[in-house]
Amino acid sequence: MLKKYQEFIPKAYLCLRKYNRQLFKKDLLAGMTVGIISLPLAMAFAISSGVEPERGLYTAIVGGFLVALLGGTRVQIAGPTGAFIMVVYAVIQRHGYDGLVLATFLAALMLIAMGVFRLGSLIRFIPHPLITGFTSGIAVILFSSQIKDFFGFKMEAVPADFIEKWGSYFQALPTCDMTNLGFGLGTLLFILLLRRLYPSLSWGICSIALATVVAWAFSAPIDTIQSRYGALPRMLPVPAFDFDFTKIRDVFPDAITIGILAGIESLLSAVIADGMMGTRHKSNCELIAQGVANLGSVAFGGIPVTAAIARTATNIKTGAQTPVAGMVNAATIFAIIFLFAPIVGYIPLASVAAVLMMVAWNMSEVRHFIRLLRAPKGDVLILLSAFLLTTLVDLTVAVEVGMILAAFLFMKRMGDLQHVIAHKTQDIEKGIEVFELRGPFFFGVAHRLKDAFQSLKPPPKTFILRMKHVPILDTTGVYAIRELHQRCLREKTALILTDVHPDHARLLKNFDLDHLLEK
Repeated sequence: MLKKYQEFIPKAYLCLRKYNRQLFKKDLLAGMTVGIISLPLAMAFAISSGVEPERGLYTAIVGGFLVALLGGTRVQIAGPTGAFIMVVYAVIQRHGYDGLVLATFLAALMLIAMGVFRLGSLIRFIPHPLITGFTSGIAVILFSSQIKDFFGFKMEAVPADFIEKWGSYFQALPTCDMTNLGFGLGTLLFILLLRRLYPSLSWGICSIALATVVAWAFSAPIDTIQSRYGALPRMLPVPAFDFDFTKIRDVFPDAITIGILAGIESLLSAVIADGMMGTRHKSNCELIAQGVANLGSVAFGGIPVTAAIARTATNIKTGAQTPVAGMVNAATIFAIIFLFAPIVGYIPLASVAAVLMMVAWNMSEVRHFIRLLRAPKGDVLILLSAFLLTTLVDLTVAVEVGMILAAFLFMKRMGDLQHVIAHKTQDIEKGIEVFELRGPFFFGVAHRLKDAFQSLKPPPKTFILRMKHVPILDTTGVYAIRELHQRCLREKTALILTDVHPDHARLLKNFDLDHLLEK
């Protein structure tokens, strides 16, 4: 009985049964390192999403802790990520923060349901060009969203539309603030040098720390987190759910996008972690944990949470062994804001923008994107559709259209296979024709059977259809056989089905076609 539910037991429980001091030392060092790295990124992602920086911190603390505690991977680090920036920004623009809370709540329930019903393995059926397309599109939008703070433009709300956004930037060029631009360029240059000379160091935290010290030491007249958003709170807020259920219909498409995106990114991160550590994650347990973490995040005033691939990889490289490292990561972020919130408030927004520009470049996977352009035309269509729709329209539309295109492409490729094959041993003198079905016989290829029979002139006395190599038979395939049977009756041809799989035989029996089976 327990084996049946083994896949739902969190990795934390399994690891803590054999935990020791040596493992804790490694987890402590890794967790503290990632926590320091996660702090500026959590605030940066929140700011770019159109919410206060503390909401990103709440997400990293609460969501990160719950994923580590309940998840199906050993070293997963969760929090706000770049993939959600445009989704969150768009939802807030349309429905406000309350609408985002409701959409995330619904997405969390979807994730939990997906895990409970063991749908974790289905994520692998999402085609790679689709993932690359909307990831690259998100990267372009993320980069575009940082232009205002990087140049210090004096402008009001930045338009959400991509083309309008860049139009407003060009109009705001005369308002460029050279101090902000200097900090942005300096941070970007420092990041490039650090990555080249000392690749083992965390360029994110080092660049933010240096920029903050310089801004504080010289009292630079620059936009900072505190000057724009006020002092950061030192404690977590009281958890609460406040839903406007009249918005369910409006936010439901966004909830689907959040749920799918959270599932994809989390399980993709888990697969990468498995490859780096030689472990094996529990996909359904991870989905449930992601769902619970999203519930906890919005209950404490956060935003959508998912696994962060880069931070998970950093966690592994710094020696993490168990989920305790993820819990230490969350505790480290909380300790920093509790003890040093005023110092964190001095972080220059132009430097945050520079860090996010580098994050966007890493997300874009330019070389991989260009390489995929040499793929088959169908894959290129999915790639470019996802990229352009994400950039110019909306990520929700990109995911929906991309999945539909991928489904049609798969059906076309399956339909292009030779499914109905004339058999070599037909006895023409006796009026017997033998044909063989090969491959899945579903709605996309059902017409091939009709075409095969119509090609026989004159109609044979006996039409034998071998189905030994048919792994899948759907209802449309059954109706194609039924239509063939009716055609055979009109032509006075005997139809015989041979080598039918028992499951397919039961399906045919449900449609009163079992009399066609070979006796």
